Amino acid sequence: METHVVTTDVPALARLQQRALILGVVGLLAGLAGATMNPDQFFRSWLIGFMLCLALTTGSLALLMLQHLSGGQWGLLGRRIFEAASRNLPVVVLFFIPLLFRLPSVYHWAAPDAMTHDVILQKKAGYLNVPFFLGRAALYFAVWMVCTFLLNKYSAAQERGQAGIDPADTRQARVVAAPGLLAYALTISFAATDWVMSIDAHWYSTIFGLLLMVGQGLTAFAFVIAILALLADTEPLASYVTSRHFHDLGKLMFAFVMLWAYLAFSQFLIIWGANLPEEIPWYLHRIRGPWGYVSLLLAFGQFVLPFLLLLSRNLKERSAFLSRIAIAILIMRLIDMIWLVEPSFEGHGFPIHWMDIAVPLGLVGVWLFLFVRQLRSRSLLPLNDPFFKKEFAHEAH
Repeated sequence: METHVVTTDVPALARLQQRALILGVVGLLAGLAGATMNPDQFFRSWLIGFMLCLALTTGSLALLMLQHLSGGQWGLLGRRIFEAASRNLPVVVLFFIPLLFRLPSVYHWAAPDAMTHDVILQKKAGYLNVPFFLGRAALYFAVWMVCTFLLNKYSAAQERGQAGIDPADTRQARVVAAPGLLAYALTISFAATDWVMSIDAHWYSTIFGLLLMVGQGLTAFAFVIAILALLADTEPLASYVTSRHFHDLGKLMFAFVMLWAYLAFSQFLIIWGANLPEEIPWYLHRIRGPWGYVSLLLAFGQFVLPFLLLLSRNLKERSAFLSRIAIAILIMRLIDMIWLVEPSFEGHGFPIHWMDIAVPLGLVGVWLFLFVRQLRSRSLLPLNDPFFKKEFAHEAH
């Protein structure tokens, strides 16, 4: 029986982990200093960082489940990255806890007297109340935790050689992935409503949950491309990864870029066309004044430029160039999250506060440090997986 349980000790990962730790410490120390001057802003910035780390984690979990259901070499090469990212879910739960201490700083409806004179909030009180909010959050995390635990448990057993070469043993992962992917779609849609859309409790959009879910998929694809490009010259990846695989991943990221743009424009078009007083102010805050320039930056940086560059087959096959596009998309995902959160609050001067950059980067730095530790704890490829053996029977070079 063939086993490949190794501790991945790669210089590139060691450097990434060190830099992530520095970024995390500097970003969080700067944020804590800012919290003493403007605690409300700190918690809004913390929410932005939490949502970005959540996208990296649950987006990777969703792609892991999708890979188990659909197969394909792209997912086999990225499986260890998806698994390591999903195992960061406990730290994401910890990132959520500080928000509970200052909920009214982020969610106006959570203030004790918020619904006294607000008829709209009174009608939503059955859903928007703190105990139910906390209960739903616990349910979301529990569902994601179960999926993460089971999929990683089966994967670890397979890596130790317990699963052998019997393809029937892979059914356990698919049994989890099929209902798990449906549960993810439902829970992340409600989480998007609870944690982002309810910031402005007077506004609503039936597309918003799907839009955030697609954004998580785009985040995860960009992340896996960046990590695979970093490790492409490292064994055992170097023996299997080819330009064709980056081309496949580039096409998938291209598809998510287009899907995000389609949903974002559809939401804007429907709301703008309806011109309803309870919906249209949300967009007015984001297209007027300085926020209008941020909107243009998002349109160009998260759609137009990636769309034009990813049309080229040659560029998608160049891992270094594709990685730069992926990193640029990750930066745009941060800007997008800021754009979703901050305009709902009164601000002065330049619309993006410095803590909106420092605090999320600090949280992402801590997340990335722990991700690398998880990734280094197992082999970089699922070499014992029977489908891997079949798919790459003639691919190693």
